[in-house]
Amino acid sequence: MSSALFPTALTLAALPALAAPLEGGTFAGVITQQDGQHVAVVLLPAQGEDLAWQAAKDWAAEQGGQLPTRPMAALLFANVKAQLRERWHWTDETFVDEDDEEDASSAWYCGFSYGTQYGTHKSSEGCAVAVRCIPLSA
Repeated sequence: MSSALFPTALTLAALPALAAPLEGGTFAGVITQQDGQHVAVVLLPAQGEDLAWQAAKDWAAEQGGQLPTRPMAALLFANVKAQLRERWHWTDETFVDEDDEEDASSAWYCGFSYGTQYGTHKSSEGCAVAVRCIPLSA
């Protein structure tokens, strides 16, 4: 999908109500990324299933987006749950255990039945949603 079809940035004043259409998807809210950039999170309409983690990441890219981060998955659950399957969905984050050790063979997922987040092997097959992040400007 061409990025020319979508704005490079939006203003807060230009954002619609939660769950309203925005740039080819559904506006799910605003989040601050780790680099400090505020972005509008747009849930894209297609949903994937029976995908291992890398296949889910590839699928999300084909949709013109990415897998959500763990905070984005929580935002989706809070604001647009009605548009999500009540199954577990991959996030784009590799699992980190209780000792802060990264487990390269596992990734985080979010269960959209109750909003829980756990890790599982990347070879497991789960669902996927794609999000697009649109930078916000003043």
